[in-house]
Amino acid sequence: MALLEHFGLTFIATVRDVAPIASIILVFQLAVLRKPIGNWPKVLLGFVYVIIGLALFLMGLELALFPIGEAMASQLTSLTFLYDSGEVIPATIPWNEYYWVYLFAAAIGFSTTIAEPSLIAVALKANRVSGGSIGVNGLRIAVALGVAMGIALGSYRIVVGDPLHNYILLGYVVVVIQTNFAPKSIVPLAYDSGGVTTSTVTVPIVTALGLGLASTVPGRNPMLDGFGLIAFASLFPMITVMAYAQLAAWQAKRRESDAL
Repeated sequence: MALLEHFGLTFIATVRDVAPIASIILVFQLAVLRKPIGNWPKVLLGFVYVIIGLALFLMGLELALFPIGEAMASQLTSLTFLYDSGEVIPATIPWNEYYWVYLFAAAIGFSTTIAEPSLIAVALKANRVSGGSIGVNGLRIAVALGVAMGIALGSYRIVVGDPLHNYILLGYVVVVIQTNFAPKSIVPLAYDSGGVTTSTVTVPIVTALGLGLASTVPGRNPMLDGFGLIAFASLFPMITVMAYAQLAAWQAKRRESDAL
């Protein structure tokens, strides 16, 4: 009964959140375009599916993904995990003792990005528009590697307590420099690739990981240090996608020179 009540409350909240979107579509379709919406039953059924799916997804976040992310961060940073019984625990734990945290952050960043529906959609569109020159799997892996690097570096920042803006500013300096040297056709796609990582699968787990780390690492504030991992997840895919294109262009030139 408690689960059904929870679903009912989440469903009502989802209807309230989706209502403005449906209202805007109806107003523009009927008042601005002045054309009826074709196949009303299918459209209504689609909205019902969307609302039910969103409600179930939000319940899953609250009941599973957020607790798992916070629990993993808590367990990986506990003193009983970092040090064996009998070892002397220093007053200040060095950053390199948290190497399992960085490995877990990279692995969870890569895996969630590979499963990201929005990235799959962008990769398929890019492959179709480019006539097959941009591989679906190649783009997905390049973006996933960028997120993995970004989340690992962001976890390191939480552990050491460095200011967030220093990393982000330096990262965007690298992006600007790469933009001048990367193939021009890949730059817009690389910039979009940074945005599609902040979607349904990646954001909840990464946010939970950051908050869990900031709550368990001594001296960290969850509000000041826990957030910011998503910024790394958006930044580094731009770097890796442009690097992927630069490497592909360099290999193509090398094959042409070898053929001559």
